[in-house]
Amino acid sequence: MTLEANFANFRQWAVMGVSADRTKYGNIIFRQLLAAGYLVQAVNPKLATVEENPCYANLKALPTKPEVVNVVLPPTLGVQVVEDCLALGINNIWFQPGAESDEAIAKAKAGGMNVLANACILLTHRTWAE
Repeated sequence: MTLEANFANFRQWAVMGVSADRTKYGNIIFRQLLAAGYLVQAVNPKLATVEENPCYANLKALPTKPEVVNVVLPPTLGVQVVEDCLALGINNIWFQPGAESDEAIAKAKAGGMNVLANACILLTHRTWAE
């Protein structure tokens, strides 16, 4: 089983860098996961709500610990996201294309996290129903 297929089995997700703009990937990913029946929590310190759902300032503020964090942020913010995940005991992280950095990926792997990078959830998600 691929790592992508394993991630599909996790039901609780957080989207870091969610956007209120429906044309941005952070919003599209959030909506697609919700539509597929996942429990998805939005994280963006600049927003109070996204798509009529509460939006949280950071991972620590989430009411439920996600099983997977999907990162849609500039690569310079990835290391901090990994550190937050490790501190909270979150073991799965997915860096959207353009959000990954070698440093963040190495830190996540060194911390024992399952890491997906260089794969877009919007493309991979299509195969999850198969």
